[in-house]
Amino acid sequence: MCQACPIIDWAELLPAVQSFTARRVTDTMADFIVWFDRYEQAHKPLVGGKNASLGEMMVAELPVPPGFAVTVDAYQLIWADRALVSDVNDLLVSIDHDDARANRHTSEQIRARIEQAPVPEPVVGDVADAYRLLAEHCEIEDVPVAVRSSATAEDLPDASFAGQQDSFLWIRGLDDVIDNLRRCWSSLFTDRAIAYRHGMGYLHTSIAMSVGVQKMVDPVASGVAFTLNPSNGDRSQVAIDASWGLGEAVVSGEVTPDNFLVDKVIHEIVERNLSDKHIEYRLTDGGSIDKVEVEADRREIACVTDDELKAIAVLARRAEKHYGCPQDVEWAIDRHLPAGDNVLMLQSRPETVWSRKPIQPVANTAAGGVSSIVSTLLSPVHKKPSAESQPRDNT
Repeated sequence: MCQACPIIDWAELLPAVQSFTARRVTDTMADFIVWFDRYEQAHKPLVGGKNASLGEMMVAELPVPPGFAVTVDAYQLIWADRALVSDVNDLLVSIDHDDARANRHTSEQIRARIEQAPVPEPVVGDVADAYRLLAEHCEIEDVPVAVRSSATAEDLPDASFAGQQDSFLWIRGLDDVIDNLRRCWSSLFTDRAIAYRHGMGYLHTSIAMSVGVQKMVDPVASGVAFTLNPSNGDRSQVAIDASWGLGEAVVSGEVTPDNFLVDKVIHEIVERNLSDKHIEYRLTDGGSIDKVEVEADRREIACVTDDELKAIAVLARRAEKHYGCPQDVEWAIDRHLPAGDNVLMLQSRPETVWSRKPIQPVANTAAGGVSSIVSTLLSPVHKKPSAESQPRDNT
């Protein structure tokens, strides 16, 4: 590599994460709980794809809000209730997969039956202890949490179950955590999930549900970051989408997010596209999440600062280096944390479109200046390429 090329120390640039990983929970492990900061690869079959990712990121000292996973063993325990098994089986057998309306009705009946079933006492005890410890760790009584589904089959190579189950935000108090634990379990039987398993030939018993309980973030802004440019697959850039508040406005299609491109090597923001972000979902003083109008003076300005964009890009790049492949990262900026420590990672998963295609050159080899430096950094050239062999990006 050219001695004049900059060498980026990603560890030095990473925002401080001490407050999220240093204060580890010291209590003994419970039967139905895996703490994210104690995650090991052997836990993956017990916690599902989403929780495994959160645990792996926290162990890698990426800034992830603290929390724990309720293992699939807790979900399996509810099926010791033979009456529940019989009722659910009778409803599943009655489904006409060619009748979408009837399918939805049956799904609602199945979910209601699961949500009425008592949670086994050993599970309640372990969740109660873990939630209490999390509240003590965060120094917040009845700490608000996200309760998220994490199915064991979310990342199968021949199927995509992701997004078929439910998650619930801003849950406070043990009783509500337990209620939403059941709702996550029941979401294995949404009409979409039932139809998908039927179409793919998966047995309903082949998939189990873990549930993540994680300290809630109150975001000024949130969004996603891809460690390549999704419009052309260029791996020298990080593409960032951002909108005010929680991400629901973007997911629902109610708002077009701001979009930015950040150069991975020199951290220059090379493209900005700002949108009219007229609504946001945010926490109200009453403790609920409401859709509200964005004030006129904020609607068309960037919802993230340049420093925050660079921090997001650095974190996304760190996730890419950790996992060894391009990533699709969910992030948020917590309004209650100081600048420099307020960019948090909520999820990271492999990018699944461009990363499956042959890698293209990131820059024209005839180009000079900064673009040739970027190309060399991302694709070191050990010999002069022939006309048939151009430099390739192997990040």
